[in-house]
This record gives sequence, C-alpha cells and structure tokens, in this order.
Amino acid sequence: MHIETHGSGPDLVLIHGWAMHGGIFAPLLAALEPHFRIHLVDLPGHGHSRDEAHFDIADSARAIAAATPRALWVGWSLGGLVALRAALDGPGHVRGICLIASSPRFVAAPDWPHGVAASVFGEFASELHARYRHAIERFLALETMGSVHAQAELRELKKRVFARGEPRVEALCDGLAALDRCDFRDALAGLAMPSLWLGGRRDRLVPPGALQWAAAHAPRARHLEFNSGHAPFLEFAAAIADALVAFETEQSA
Repeated sequence: MHIETHGSGPDLVLIHGWAMHGGIFAPLLAALEPHFRIHLVDLPGHGHSRDEAHFDIADSARAIAAATPRALWVGWSLGGLVALRAALDGPGHVRGICLIASSPRFVAAPDWPHGVAASVFGEFASELHARYRHAIERFLALETMGSVHAQAELRELKKRVFARGEPRVEALCDGLAALDRCDFRDALAGLAMPSLWLGGRRDRLVPPGALQWAAAHAPRARHLEFNSGHAPFLEFAAAIADALVAFETEQSA
C-alpha cells in the first residue's frame, strides 16, 4: 500500500474516499503540514496502490496500522470506515479518530433514516462495468450535490480523480459493497478513544443527522458541521485543520 509522509509533529493518518486517492486532500494537507506528521494513504486499488486489485476495510486497516506509528486517524467517507475499523480492532494503535462526512451506516433502513437508498450502490456497481468513467463522474456529482459551490467542487474533483491513474474496477466494486453492508452503529459504544465527527450541512450522501447520531452514541465524541456538501475539506480546509489541532491538543493535555 502506498503511504506518503508529509510535515512534522504528532502523527496523523489521512485516508481518502471511494474512487479517490491521497492527492484529493491537497488543500487539507497544506493546512495540516505545519502541525502534524501526516501519513497520506492510497487505499488498495486506488492511486499509487492500484496494483492491488481488491479492497477490504479490515485488511486495509491492519495494513495501514502495521506501516504507521500510533496516530490520530482521519478518514473521509469510505476512508472513515477504515479508520473506524482500525479504532475498534486495534485501539492501542489509534490515539483518536476523526470521521469527515462518514457514517456508521451509509445505507438507509427502517430504523436508520440517515442514509441513501440501498439501490444506489448496486446501480453504481452495475454501471462501472458498462460506463466506467461516467459512473465515477456521476458519483462525484452526488458528492457535490447540495454544496453552495457545487459546480466548482465538481470541477475540482474531476480534475483530481484520475491524477494518479484510474482506480481498479474490482476495488471500486469492493468499496461499494462495503458501503452497502457495513453497519458500525452498535460498535460505537465500544470505542476506546475520543472521536470527532465532521459533517456537511448540505451533504446529500451522508446526511448531517448521521454524524449527529454517531457523536451522541460514541463516548467522548464531538460533532462539528460545515456549510458544505460531502467534501467539506475542499472549501473549509483551514477550519478542519484548526478543529484537528484543537482535538489533538485536548488529547495531549
């Protein structure tokens, strides 16, 4: 797995979302570098790790933990599930977690109104094999939907998504399956470390209620909301960096 190290300070692991790579975090990375030593991950099948065909949340969590020191783990969207899995499976290796626009359950259910329809991920999986780039660009449009600057953010995501090559179809399908089936709601109460949940008020993929619920059910949890869509770090990188610095300072006090 490709992991780059940037900056200096307390260790921080930074994990991207579905179909992306670590390069998507360029604005956030610049804001974090003065404060943290950042371990920037390309998940299996994505970016510079695309020689690996398949993706699994638990395997990725273990591999990242084995390759990095004890750290604050930060995950966006699908990357948040990897961070959460690492925190639950290896609490000694994870000092704290921050989930950005990431939910303990992405799919809606009768007892969970804070998700998308179950059919959404199946539709994307089917379209990947028929119209690969169109499927990814449609997902990017879903991520920016609702944002005040949706068109500008969509252009930014489209510009960056293939900057490290095309992600593997197999890994993308694995990621969609993980988003479809994962449910960490009952596990949140067992988190052994503090958590920070950062959401977008206009997010159409992970509604604000999902992060509010998670922060209310995890021990030592905080929730912050930005006036953004699913990728708040594109517009609010400095504010997110400030929140992470404050979170780190609280744990170190």
